[in-house]
Amino acid sequence: MPSTHTSLHYHLVWSTKNREEWFPAPMRSRIHEYLGGCLRTEGGFCHAVGGVGDHVHVLVGLKPTHCLADVMQRLKSVSSRWMHEELKMPEFAWQEGYGAFTVGARDLERARDYVLNQEERHRTQSYQAEYVEMLKMGLVEYDERYLW
Repeated sequence: MPSTHTSLHYHLVWSTKNREEWFPAPMRSRIHEYLGGCLRTEGGFCHAVGGVGDHVHVLVGLKPTHCLADVMQRLKSVSSRWMHEELKMPEFAWQEGYGAFTVGARDLERARDYVLNQEERHRTQSYQAEYVEMLKMGLVEYDERYLW
């Protein structure tokens, strides 16, 4: 076969440090747009960015040459610097880790809707409950002592 063809999509989720509410509703779209731009700069395809005051969700397509850990490190580093300098939030910080879940091509639209409807979801469910649910659905082993 003369070419390589891949379909590598991820649902990424991470929180602000200590799950502090840094993103009031009026500023979220600006932050989400910036994160999408960072992913495009990395060579990824940003399907959607959503979130609420203390965490973000990103649905992204990456190339097989991408290293997910490197993409996440750059995304969090660059966006944190931008928030310090551009948004004048010198105390802002992201949490140390992140969640990454693969998404099949057939489930992209459902995952996109999920990411874009975070405000509605969090009227009835906490970030912690949502994240544990995602871990269970993704068959990810975890130790509750190290989640929060």
